[in-house]
Amino acid sequence: MTDDAQSVLEQISGRGAQTWKLTIAYDGTDFSGWQIQPGEPTIQGELQAALGRIVGESPLPQGSGRTDAGVHALAQVASFPLQARIPPANLLRALNRTLPGSIRILEAQIVAETFHARHSAVAKTYEYRVLPIEPAEQQLCSPFLARYVYPYSWRLDPGVLNAAAAAFLGEHDFRSFAATDPDLATRTDDRSEDSAIQIQTRGPQRQVLVAGLEARTAIRTIYSSAWREETTDGFHLFVYRVRGNGFLHHMVRNLVGTMLDIARGYMRIEDIPVILAANDRSKAGPTAPARGLYLHSVEYDGAETISRVR
Repeated sequence: MTDDAQSVLEQISGRGAQTWKLTIAYDGTDFSGWQIQPGEPTIQGELQAALGRIVGESPLPQGSGRTDAGVHALAQVASFPLQARIPPANLLRALNRTLPGSIRILEAQIVAETFHARHSAVAKTYEYRVLPIEPAEQQLCSPFLARYVYPYSWRLDPGVLNAAAAAFLGEHDFRSFAATDPDLATRTDDRSEDSAIQIQTRGPQRQVLVAGLEARTAIRTIYSSAWREETTDGFHLFVYRVRGNGFLHHMVRNLVGTMLDIARGYMRIEDIPVILAANDRSKAGPTAPARGLYLHSVEYDGAETISRVR
């Protein structure tokens, strides 16, 4: 344990673990995604290692979602149990001293023991940033921008993009916009009718137990879906923001790839209902690159906080 860690520890108590919630921002460029992988730099792995150095415990932080390699986060959320009794302000400060500069803890909270970063979430918002720019001009793109946008060599019409984005509003089966690997494309969902679900809420490590077949569904509800234009470092960007009750693996990037194909005339807006009904990934557009995608925010009911600091 480091000297810095010793200074932040108030006591190690036998009263049981407390559940912590962290809000995290990170530049995903140099990481192999959120989920820990042997021999690869990951956000989850860095957090676990930092906790081990600070408090001598190494819980595996559970994220609200598993962002892919190269995907960024403005406000990812993670939860984990700790036996150590530490003021939130001290843990936040120690983590930011220990973690690499590309990962920042924005907020640290002690929350109700039933809280889980993924299972307790009620909505998520993602953003995707596109830079329409001619190939010859891409070399002029600011180095402070190039890692965080998708350079796209086609003139974009905001009216067409927003008409396409509106077609995704509401509840749909988004299988056509999910990764083709079924194990990654879907998630256990406690609203499914084809399996019995038991929620274990006692203790900090809340689990979802599925009796019988896994309840998997590709049905999601999109609450808002729209493009806007903005200027950053003198470059004109198109930014897509989508909010929903959940997202499948690669779903946002596949939505963006499809809308960009519509903007280029490769598809029509009228094709979107047909693509949704097909439940066939090959019917939708390509997967947009990871570097333009940001996990913008995660929403919860708000009653879980016991102690917090920003």
